[in-house]
Amino acid sequence: MNILFPVAECVPFAKTGGLADVAGALPQALTRLGHQVHVVMPMYSQVRKAGIALRKTEHTVLISIGNEHVRSVVWEAKLSDSGPFIYFLQANSFFDRPELYRNPSGGYSDNDQRFLFLCHGALQLGRQLGIPWDIVHCHDWHTGLIPAYLKTEYAQEPVYAKTRSVFTIHNLAYQGHFPKETFSLTGLPDSLFTPEGVEFWGGINYMKAGLVCADWITTVSQTYAREIQNKEFGYSMEGVLRQRKDRLSGILNGLDYSLWDPEHDSQLKHQFSAAQPGGKEQVRAQLLETIGLYAMEQAPIVGMISRLDDQKGCDLIADVIEKILEQNLQLVMLGTGDKKYHKLFLKIKAKYPRRLSLHLEFNEALAHLIYGGSDMFLMPSKYEPCGLGQMISMRYGTIPIVRQTGGLKDTVVDYDREKGTGFSFKEYSGLALLRAIKRACAVFADKKAWKKMIKNAMITDFSWDRSAREYERLFKKILNPDKPEPKNL
Repeated sequence: MNILFPVAECVPFAKTGGLADVAGALPQALTRLGHQVHVVMPMYSQVRKAGIALRKTEHTVLISIGNEHVRSVVWEAKLSDSGPFIYFLQANSFFDRPELYRNPSGGYSDNDQRFLFLCHGALQLGRQLGIPWDIVHCHDWHTGLIPAYLKTEYAQEPVYAKTRSVFTIHNLAYQGHFPKETFSLTGLPDSLFTPEGVEFWGGINYMKAGLVCADWITTVSQTYAREIQNKEFGYSMEGVLRQRKDRLSGILNGLDYSLWDPEHDSQLKHQFSAAQPGGKEQVRAQLLETIGLYAMEQAPIVGMISRLDDQKGCDLIADVIEKILEQNLQLVMLGTGDKKYHKLFLKIKAKYPRRLSLHLEFNEALAHLIYGGSDMFLMPSKYEPCGLGQMISMRYGTIPIVRQTGGLKDTVVDYDREKGTGFSFKEYSGLALLRAIKRACAVFADKKAWKKMIKNAMITDFSWDRSAREYERLFKKILNPDKPEPKNL
């Protein structure tokens, strides 16, 4: 299959979150399955600073945004001879900025035009490449207009004659909602500016455009696909998603084992695996030495690497933090976020210096140590579309404690005697979290059961190859439906 993969960010070129990890790994996995994948993204200033060779192509695109015309030179990179093609749209007035989406006062005021440019630019480049595209795989609101363009302006283009669009929701909370005036810049027909189309509270919603116009919608876990059809997690899109539930499914994100593998992790002084787990104890000692804590007898080390905010369950932790630290355990926390949590956890650290190690920073080396050296990993999220931390921790034999939501529910099998890969709780409360931690500590004392859990966790397959095969099956299903839908609106 020929797959066009427009996206707002992609590792190793530019990243703010998990979307970039998906864009870096999934195209490679699809390429390994024999498909031809072309990634298209903006030429941010971060791309030029990534230290990866770029080549200027012969392609240019000219995008009309209202009465303005913006020209873009197209650059390309190839990470390996057998990897996907990666293209960059250079428009310095839009993308040569310190950050990808925002400045200190909030989102860039022209984000509507910046990502309208990406949507048009990706499709124009796809036309110039002259490849008959089977699938255009779009991601989050930044590329939400593309399915609408494919059904209108680009519907008669020969390269898109048999194309089907897939729109993946990575986080429904961020939607790209802009004023009505933005609609006139898009070039879309007026017939789409209705409550059944792209209109939302009098403005235009890029996320909604993708949800309404894509041939298929996916999310990054099966449970999240169900959750977003309800008001609590639907962010006013639950009605649209329920209407399209027959074209909505969840495919779990994968884990890049070239980055996250304790058997080959250069950040660890000692490596280990499911077959040879002995090195984990040495990494545990390395972690304690690095964070300056003394080992406590029979006390598990509980790690947490997270943005410190309510979505990640920090309000639950705050409710019971002292009761947690009164258990026979040690807690190491890494991350930044809301200042109220910085202040609270600094205060608690001063009260429990032997039990809490707090690191209000981004520290990649320490993150690897926490994953590798901790006994348990804490993720009590309010919602989690997929989650990466629980999959990494399991790969490193660090048992997750999670709330049953989104991808956390889909990836962690709750402990039951000798079965299970972690501990989970359902009720969103500090008391439920505390009970789960106590349950984990009780099983930790049973060394035989704990070793069994570690092995179960480490051998669980979260590879991108598994996820890519699911996408491959979905793409084939969309391209060969029993009753094809008309392409034009």
